[in-house]
Amino acid sequence: MDTVFRDVRVLDGSGGPSYRADVALSGGRIAAIHRESDGGPRPGATRVVEGQGLALSPGFIDMHAHSDLALLRDPGHEAKAAQGVTLEVLGQDGLSYAPVDDRTLAEVRAQITGWNGGAPGDTSVDFSWRTVGGYLDRLDHGFDGRGIAVNAAYLVPQGTVRMLAVGWDDRAATADELDRMRQLVAEGLEQGAVGMSAGLTYTPGMYASDAELTELCRVVARYGGYYCPHHRSYGAGALQAYEEMVALTREAGCALHLAHATMNFGVNEGRAPELLALLDEALDAGADLTLDTYPYTPGCTTLVAMLPSWASEGGPEAILARLRNETTAARIRHVMEVEGADGCHGVPIDWDTIEISGVSDPALADHVGKTLARSAAERGEEPWRTARRLLIEDRLGPTILQHVGHEDNVRRIMRHRVHTGGSDGILQGAKPHPRAYGTFPQYLGRYVRELGVLSLEECVAHLTGRPAARLRLPDRGLVREGYRADLVLFDPDTVAAGATFDAPRTLPTGIPHVLIDGRFVMEDGRRTDVLAGRAVRRTAPGRG
Repeated sequence: MDTVFRDVRVLDGSGGPSYRADVALSGGRIAAIHRESDGGPRPGATRVVEGQGLALSPGFIDMHAHSDLALLRDPGHEAKAAQGVTLEVLGQDGLSYAPVDDRTLAEVRAQITGWNGGAPGDTSVDFSWRTVGGYLDRLDHGFDGRGIAVNAAYLVPQGTVRMLAVGWDDRAATADELDRMRQLVAEGLEQGAVGMSAGLTYTPGMYASDAELTELCRVVARYGGYYCPHHRSYGAGALQAYEEMVALTREAGCALHLAHATMNFGVNEGRAPELLALLDEALDAGADLTLDTYPYTPGCTTLVAMLPSWASEGGPEAILARLRNETTAARIRHVMEVEGADGCHGVPIDWDTIEISGVSDPALADHVGKTLARSAAERGEEPWRTARRLLIEDRLGPTILQHVGHEDNVRRIMRHRVHTGGSDGILQGAKPHPRAYGTFPQYLGRYVRELGVLSLEECVAHLTGRPAARLRLPDRGLVREGYRADLVLFDPDTVAAGATFDAPRTLPTGIPHVLIDGRFVMEDGRRTDVLAGRAVRRTAPGRG
């Protein structure tokens, strides 16, 4: 044996009762589990790690990550490794970097620089791929051929697919364009993607009709993947938007995973039970349905995402041209402040809730950490003027925190029987959302130990076994003999998120050891130089 964890409390990822055991690893897999009651000799190994009150669980799976470039740029990737994350699901919200051609790569880089960096001109990543398979191969290669910090799966991004096949026009796809989109989704799944994401408050993905999305979901279903939508509203039309996604996937026969399934804004305070009743009805009727959430109330996105969709038609340069035009900018302002833009989920924007968390241009850093209302007041101007100028001068780069959530909704949704954990962690910006560095210890420390919202066994299942089942991973997500040794050892009495809104890049406490394929990624609370992560490709049957 390579390593034995002696007398640890095993939380096996199933949700069942924990137990004490010795767990032995060999060749990157769990070779033996020796419980106290088994009798006989205990397993030995080259290295023995004493339990000393630690719990051992499968590695945590981040079902909603924005590390698409961070994994290629930052070999340490402590934001996730230190939390015990051993697998991230990328390609979220319908926008990522494959499949692309030269034109769409430049466009998508400009559009989501606030999420990932990588703006045109940024040379920190070699964008040498164009296909999903090429991107996954690049993840396998990682740094100097040694791999990446943690494992990664990928969703084909529907918005990028539409950008490639249709462009930025707000119109129905032609028959030929729809065929091209079907082909692109199929190719991505054949090359290893686990499903398809959508960002239906982001352009150009939001221009797709339900009929178009249903056709793409039929392709996803044929390959045994799942559909992961950021749906059309988390605000004024939230329940209708959830219902739309349930109905759409029922029609397509496709599995559904609801991204960051929150109920935000004042119109949805106290309405989580209505969402959960909708989901329970669908599940009882046979829907293959899961969801993820992060354990915080504020959201996080880009400032440009708040604009009405018509203002974003044509892509980044067209957006900037409209913002520079006084007449058009006045129209944008009216929609945002009076009518409620679809980009802001149909709710009139409250500038006191919009906090700038990052900018691309260091000359604009004085705005970071302030609401737009405060930043505007310091400059003696109205918030819209400050927001407009920021978007133009930073070329759509600002990221924001949006303080519109409700704690009761967060707690109720995380208790649900199909809930999983996802950080939605944006790593860009001087003051990112603390969920990027704190989601998983926040669940274990605050919501398990301090508040008792979930039992420890139940919470670990939400973060491990349940997401592994959604991803159809046959040998991950549980502590079982023969399974991959992607493991976390943590102290249930001390585990806690260090990240706060004031200090968002602080690492967690109480997670001394993290292993991928039996290799220590974190050891005694410190990041090693191990790069054991690889692309995790779809393993379900093909089109049949």
